[in-house]
Amino acid sequence: MNKLFITLIYLTTGILLAQNGAPANPYYNGFNWNLTGMNLKDALATKITNTHTNQLVYTPGVWNALKIVDLDPTNTANVLLVYGWEPGLDADATNDRTRDKNANSGTNGDWNREHIYAQSLGTPDLGQSGPGADAHMLRACDVQRNANRGNRLYASGSGAVSYSIGANSWYPGDEWKGDVARILMYMYLHYGAQCLPTTVAVGSPMASDSNMIDLLLQWNADDPVSQYEDNRNTYMNNTNNTFAQGNRNPFIDNPYLATRIWGGPNAQNRWPNLFLSNEFFDTTDIGIFPNPSTTHSVYVQTNTTLDRIAVYNVNGQEIMRLEQPSFSNNTLEIKDIPSGFYFFKMEVGSEYVTQTVILK
Repeated sequence: MNKLFITLIYLTTGILLAQNGAPANPYYNGFNWNLTGMNLKDALATKITNTHTNQLVYTPGVWNALKIVDLDPTNTANVLLVYGWEPGLDADATNDRTRDKNANSGTNGDWNREHIYAQSLGTPDLGQSGPGADAHMLRACDVQRNANRGNRLYASGSGAVSYSIGANSWYPGDEWKGDVARILMYMYLHYGAQCLPTTVAVGSPMASDSNMIDLLLQWNADDPVSQYEDNRNTYMNNTNNTFAQGNRNPFIDNPYLATRIWGGPNAQNRWPNLFLSNEFFDTTDIGIFPNPSTTHSVYVQTNTTLDRIAVYNVNGQEIMRLEQPSFSNNTLEIKDIPSGFYFFKMEVGSEYVTQTVILK
């Protein structure tokens, strides 16, 4: 039996169900998931820029936003503090992982706004509007810890937050490194040359894009998305919320998008119905014709012995399933399909091809 190859015709709507299964609906409706590499990067950049319809002001807008989006999911009286951790009996304010959400100021022991992409490292400086007031990038942080970080570059490490004065480097901590990576990738897409990863992190440039650092892709893979990240991403997207921007961070929605763009280690894939982490690109073995069809029937042609063919409509509903379909001369006619837009999924074991088909 010939090997069944997996095509990268990704579903753009309909079968998109919910987080952890498919893209957030309807934010990504109509997006072309066939794209890879720099084409995918540019398309996502356009998406998150065009949907950033509400520009927050740094004061008081960002303060108010962080009191909502940075809430601790386990105790909504507190905000989570980026770089913080639970130190045990020798706790001090600097090390705390959480803080009273109303304890915000510039005073030691309180929390303030940390620029994950350090303001002064922007080219030019991020300022306190536009990129400098983007709530996807700003996080609640202990005042002293924020001052310690300053504009130190992110660098490799392990365990809790650590930094080196001589090397001007900063490790955000195991719990936060994925958050940091996904924020920096968002900033690069949204603001381009003003927020290059090479300016804010220490590592080797990727062959696929000399502006991207391998360290960030590793962090993105090592530290999966948390409920906290999901909560803030969902709030920031919904313009019915007072301090929402209207856009999303796509790397929170699916860290695997970074792998699709830049390569590197396989990151968490939150849309397994759409993307597989091990993909093949030969689609010549299976064809569906005519497409579009005007006769309410199509022909599936393949040299592969299929286990099943499943047909889904744009609402993600399976309208037809053929187990062990029988082919004649490598061709099978499927009849009586109502007019519409469909996804044909042809399976052999755990491998499959998905193709889009239009019936007029």
